[in-house]
Amino acid sequence: MKTVILAGGYGTRLSEETEIRPKPMVMIGEKPMLWHIMKIYSRFGFNEFVILLGYKGYYIKEYFANYLLHESDLTIDILKNHVTIHDNQAEPWNVTLLDTGMDTMTGGRLKRAEKYLRDERFMLTYGDGVADIDLDRLLEFHKSHGKLVTMTAVQPEGRFGAVVINDRGSVSEFREKPAGDGAWINGGFFICEPGIFRYLRDGDATILERAPLEKLATDGQLMAYRHEGFWKSMDTLRDKLALDTLWKNNLAKWKTWK
Repeated sequence: MKTVILAGGYGTRLSEETEIRPKPMVMIGEKPMLWHIMKIYSRFGFNEFVILLGYKGYYIKEYFANYLLHESDLTIDILKNHVTIHDNQAEPWNVTLLDTGMDTMTGGRLKRAEKYLRDERFMLTYGDGVADIDLDRLLEFHKSHGKLVTMTAVQPEGRFGAVVINDRGSVSEFREKPAGDGAWINGGFFICEPGIFRYLRDGDATILERAPLEKLATDGQLMAYRHEGFWKSMDTLRDKLALDTLWKNNLAKWKTWK
């Protein structure tokens, strides 16, 4: 089963990093965010990827074109123009990189990939979010209901601590960064049937999270898989630094691979 990753947005809220590189290539530890996401899927045996490019897409192409150079030791014979690769650390990935337009919206990007996906079930996620999600359970849930799309629903961590105060002003409880307001939000990690393409009707201007998902919900074709574990998106520099700190301190809950 292929995994599609939306990797073409401008990432304007992370402009400190995205002036230089596309958002999925922002580094968490010594690896780009995109690598972390692909490792999540690869841990469950999903190693075929379709990456939808846009803003600074050449950066992602160059990364994968030179992946062996990034990940292995080398001997370079300059005179003979020959490179010997030692201790190959490459992943077992098959990666298709699609240019889907600079200003194309999420649904439009997916629509442009239809010819690669129209005949099979596929996974879909964003290039800026990680989780300790069990993809086998997600797939089992998707197969059980027979609808077109399964969306992973999450409850993001609150940004601030919460206090419970009684009538006298005494604090009876303090919770550091509890789950937000109890609402479930779209956390990515979708599973889609090819029928989703019937809902992507507005060309490059199609925003997946608006009319398509709304219509799928109205038609009873959108189901939610509740993920109650770790999930975090990288929207701002604060988020990037938080993820980076978790990784460097061996506290990255999304790292479920060996």
